[in-house]
This record gives sequence, C-alpha cells and structure tokens, in this order.
Amino acid sequence: MSNPAETQTPPVENSSSSSATKGMRVNGKNWHDTKKPFRPRANQTSFEKRTLERQALAATKAKEKELKDEKEAERQRRIEAIRTKRAAKAERERFQKMEEKMHKRRVERLKRREKRNKMLKS
Repeated sequence: MSNPAETQTPPVENSSSSSATKGMRVNGKNWHDTKKPFRPRANQTSFEKRTLERQALAATKAKEKELKDEKEAERQRRIEAIRTKRAAKAERERFQKMEEKMHKRRVERLKRREKRNKMLKS
C-alpha cells in the first residue's frame, strides 16, 4: 500500500551547498548567513604588543617633529637674512642721500658715531 513516490530518495545536492546549510533555520530565513558566536576578546592584542606599537608611534612623531623644527629653523634663518639685507640696503641709501647734501667726511663721521651708539644699545 505504500506509494512509490514516498519511497524514492530525494536527489543529493552538491557537497558545497550541503556543508553551507546545516538543515532548515528555525525562522525559515535560509538566505541569511548563519551568525557566529559573539567573541568580544577575539580582536584584542597583548599589552606588550600595544606598548611596542605606542613606542613606535612616539618615535615616528618625534622624528616628524624634529624634521618640522629643522625646516622651520631654516625658514626663519632665511627670513632673518632677508631682513638684515633689507636693513643694510636702507641704511646705505640713507647715507647716499646724506652724502648728496653734506660733505663726504662728515657723513663718514656720522656713520662711525651711529655705529658706536648701536654698539652701546646692543
């Protein structure tokens, strides 16, 4: 009395899909991935490893700071050189204008006197 359709075995699926599905899900949503157990400490690193990473980061930051300071010092040196050059040029022009109006020896005397005053101020 058994029905021949009931005795037939269902066709076997390929092995890759059968290993992926481990039977029917309870909620019936077979298209979703199966969830893995929650392991909060899985991605943590050891204390030694973290300290080594921090030391490496601190070393790179110190090197970057040193390079930046070096670059800034070079920039400031160039700026100072430009300032002194401009000041010297302005002073030369001022003395040239004075030489046009006054005698050359008197201008030289004033230069010496101004140099003495500058030395006293510094």
